[in-house]
Amino acid sequence: MSELPSRLSVVTLGARDLPRLRRFYCNLGWTQIPSSDDDWTGFLLGGVLLALYPVEELAAEAADGSPPPTGWSGITLACNVESPQQVDTAFEAAVAAGAMAVAEPVDRPWGGRSAYIADPEGNRWEIAWAATARFDGRGALIAFGD
Repeated sequence: MSELPSRLSVVTLGARDLPRLRRFYCNLGWTQIPSSDDDWTGFLLGGVLLALYPVEELAAEAADGSPPPTGWSGITLACNVESPQQVDTAFEAAVAAGAMAVAEPVDRPWGGRSAYIADPEGNRWEIAWAATARFDGRGALIAFGD
């Protein structure tokens, strides 16, 4: 067994305006964990915690105090859904909640369907359907691939 387990537990987004970003994710209908406030917020998403934390404090902990870059970071988060049609409806719901449309839903060369949005601070999310994705009852991804 590895000393570092092969799991992803928490994704933390450094927030420039945490209350605004918190409202956006709440507007998506996502449920905050009880200890959430405007200083730190968490959303349990199918077995992974999405955390929002002030970017300056995150930089002090994780980046030797260096200021975070502005613009797109080169990282995308993904929310896989159960059908190609759900890509379209989830994309529309996210835009209605305040997301910026980055790329409209399209069928992809790899055989799935996806779209891209950005939250109010520019974090990119892919909304995707892949025929080989399998989920458990919580919505956690349990299999991917043939």
